[in-house]
Amino acid sequence: MDSKTQEAGRVGVAYSGEPMKTGDDLLENAVNAVGDAAYKWSIGEDVLSWGAGAVQLLGISDISRISTHRDFAARIASEGVSRYEQICRSRESDTGGGVPYELEYQIRDDFGGMRWVEDRGRWYGGSDGAPASAIGVLRAIDERHKREEELVRLSTYDELTGLLNRVRMKEALTDAMIASQRGRQNSAFLLIAVDNLALINDAFGFDVADEVIVHVGQRLTSLARRGDALGRYAGNKFGLILRNCNEERLGGISERLLAEVRDKVVMTARGPVSVTVSAGSIALPGHASSVDQALARAEEALVAAKQRLRDSHVVYTPSREREKTRLRNINVADELITALNDKRIRIAYQPIVDAKSGETVIYECLVRMVQPDGNILAAGHFVPVAEKLGLIGLLDYRVMELAIQTLRERPDVRLSLNVSGRTTSDRLWRETLASFLAADSNLARRLVIEITETVAIQEVSELTEFVATFRDLGCQIAIDDFGAGYTSFRNLKMLDVDLVKIDGSFVIDLVTNPDNQFFVRTLVNLAQNFNLPTVAEWVSNAEEVEMLRSLGVEYLQGFYLGEPAMSLPGSVASFSGHRTVA
Repeated sequence: MDSKTQEAGRVGVAYSGEPMKTGDDLLENAVNAVGDAAYKWSIGEDVLSWGAGAVQLLGISDISRISTHRDFAARIASEGVSRYEQICRSRESDTGGGVPYELEYQIRDDFGGMRWVEDRGRWYGGSDGAPASAIGVLRAIDERHKREEELVRLSTYDELTGLLNRVRMKEALTDAMIASQRGRQNSAFLLIAVDNLALINDAFGFDVADEVIVHVGQRLTSLARRGDALGRYAGNKFGLILRNCNEERLGGISERLLAEVRDKVVMTARGPVSVTVSAGSIALPGHASSVDQALARAEEALVAAKQRLRDSHVVYTPSREREKTRLRNINVADELITALNDKRIRIAYQPIVDAKSGETVIYECLVRMVQPDGNILAAGHFVPVAEKLGLIGLLDYRVMELAIQTLRERPDVRLSLNVSGRTTSDRLWRETLASFLAADSNLARRLVIEITETVAIQEVSELTEFVATFRDLGCQIAIDDFGAGYTSFRNLKMLDVDLVKIDGSFVIDLVTNPDNQFFVRTLVNLAQNFNLPTVAEWVSNAEEVEMLRSLGVEYLQGFYLGEPAMSLPGSVASFSGHRTVA
């Protein structure tokens, strides 16, 4: 290095002849470049010195107006811990390296607004280690706070209605129940559902349905009192927590809520929509010991209200018989899950015979549960519970697997497989069975899929694709329990079914009951006009066999002709005849 360069270094001047920047200058420039503002606070004299970025960051035109910490503190929002408290009331002592501090607060600018800043730095002590000065940096964090506030809002409030979301509503219900249990006040919980929202979706579209939900929420809000809590519990359901409300008042309150929605049409972007709601309510703490129990019982009351048709309300009342049924359902569900896991679900095979020859042409697969002690439970003991609790899909899937296994092991056998309404829309069930049948067309030719008539009535458009899929694979489709739901034959033709099974309730006492005789005769005649073979179920004696033959029924099924058996006989007579089972 030459002498000129050495001299430049000593006086802080670059070789170019310009002054060199010191470390403090470089640091301040870097702070300013990222939009932050550096400061130094001489605590004893209460003097604040600011870097160049302070004016823009704080929105203060004359920086001399905050040249003391007292002036600066006067602009800070009152909430939170101040810099003064963090530093001057610190219990720490500076041993030479300074003591760090960090806080966030809002400060008022010269334009009437408030700005969020992050304040980070170190304070340094005097000879006694107590705070004497502080050096720090302010950073603008308005955008970060907006994001955090939005996250808090989304975690607290329903995005569509602005009401409490399900999580926060449950927390509010917990608080209300704790207060009630401590004896401070009674409370109540209402579960309110918009009636027939699916119809509004279909008729007007989802956007109009959303408008309806928002309007209903606003009307319920208008009737809620201070201290009450209203939230969106689910898609079309609202939860309302009523403080200081006893059981005697619930009926009147529910009626006012229903009337507030019922008496005014909802004006939507596509015109006026008439809306009603139904409600189930429960008094607390008397009828529930936990939030989950309160929700379940309010839901139970709501279901009861909907069973009374729309625009109804029910106040939950305890029932010993209902509790016994609930406990039984829980026990049965546990047994069912265990049986599925232990592979104790079996098929019982009941023959369907040709009415003329008496020969078995097909076996219906009836589900059974083998208990640990070896006893066998019929479907009536657990299938209704499985349907009610949403477990029927698991059961149907296992029975389908067993039926396919039987068809593979017994190429001489034809089977009929029952499918619940829920399972017809179960993608996994459909794809699994379709893959089995596509891999071996011989299985499909020996399989009939039975759908109950009630499902066919309610879901005829959805079932069309289901029926077409499996008929194309080679299966036959039967309508079970025909006559119980009064399906039109037009629907049967639309579904393109292959077989009609007459509901057994019309076969009971057939010989002595003229009404049943007329009904069966009418069904058979109509079915023959559509070239649909018929099966009569629940056949119980020889007289019924003869009468059903005379009425033209092609196939018969019932305990008189063969009880369900846990295993198949050694061989089955071959069948030829109607396309239904051919």
